[in-house]
Amino acid sequence: MKIKSIKSWSANLGNTKPYTIAFKTIDEVLNVFVEIELENGTTGMGAGNPSEYVTGESFDHCKLALQESNIGFLVGRDIREIHQLTFEVLQKFPANPAARAALDIALYDAFTKYLDIPLVKYLGQKIKSLPTSNTIGIKNVEDTLKEAQEYGERGFTVLKVKLGKDLQEDIERIIKLREKFGNKFVIRIDANQGYDAAKTIEFYNKTKHLGVELIEQPLPAKAVDEMRKLPDDIRKILAADESLLTPKTALNIVKPPIATGIFNIKLMKCGGISQGLKIADIGLHEGIDLFWGCNDESIVSITAALHTAFACSNTKYIDLDGSLDLARDVVKGGFILKDGVMSCSDKPGLGVERL
Repeated sequence: MKIKSIKSWSANLGNTKPYTIAFKTIDEVLNVFVEIELENGTTGMGAGNPSEYVTGESFDHCKLALQESNIGFLVGRDIREIHQLTFEVLQKFPANPAARAALDIALYDAFTKYLDIPLVKYLGQKIKSLPTSNTIGIKNVEDTLKEAQEYGERGFTVLKVKLGKDLQEDIERIIKLREKFGNKFVIRIDANQGYDAAKTIEFYNKTKHLGVELIEQPLPAKAVDEMRKLPDDIRKILAADESLLTPKTALNIVKPPIATGIFNIKLMKCGGISQGLKIADIGLHEGIDLFWGCNDESIVSITAALHTAFACSNTKYIDLDGSLDLARDVVKGGFILKDGVMSCSDKPGLGVERL
């Protein structure tokens, strides 16, 4: 079954709840979309949202890569050659992981729709459902508690709290969350490279009695060797995010002594489903738990990440809230969310439909 046409476009999906992390404030959500049409009329959707600070790929760079003159090489190709096609996408756009992700996702969506099977079933479903964390940006204590209350009222049971600007305030926020809500919430934290080793150890020692589930990327991305020197009990709950971009960086992290006990895989960092699975396999062989994350993304790519996550037996955590506060989207359907728990639909492909 040949690819008949492929097109791309961009959109600002808006953000109903702007938030701050250690290095920037997010107040808009720019995504690039790809749609592939097969000769029988079947279509596949993909989406990309780059993070320039993390991968070096700007939105303009991503959008330029996905100009139809650059992606036309896929037209006329047989969708059944899915592995060859995703390999060629990797070779053609080595510096554009979000652009690759958009193409990669669209190819997988079209292919599994052609097969009339959900993507997760094609990949081999290992997990049926998991609760997603919902993210609280860097805020004062009062606003942190208020937002946590709102998420609890919406049925969420897992919070990911952004830290990294003021260590003492960070510690106070976690203490106050536990004081107010007890064990109502699982708490994860993400320092977005805002700490050094000493601050990471201090944070851990002053909050370990509070049951923080994991600590995401407290040290700078390139400080993998410094992470290896952290105490064993910290490294076990440490999740590599900005340090983990590709299968190659995954191999560096697992060099003994293993730097982190958790991989945070994002399709926008690694370049899509095909590369995410390679990182997941490295984690599986090395006893690393998987934590699937996202940027601020369309339902399209969030759903793709969920299907990929649920095809991996070592997936333990998901943080796939990136579409929940969008002002709008270009599709409907996709993942199922009930009381903070995410699952895949039984529709073919990603199960998304154009609006």
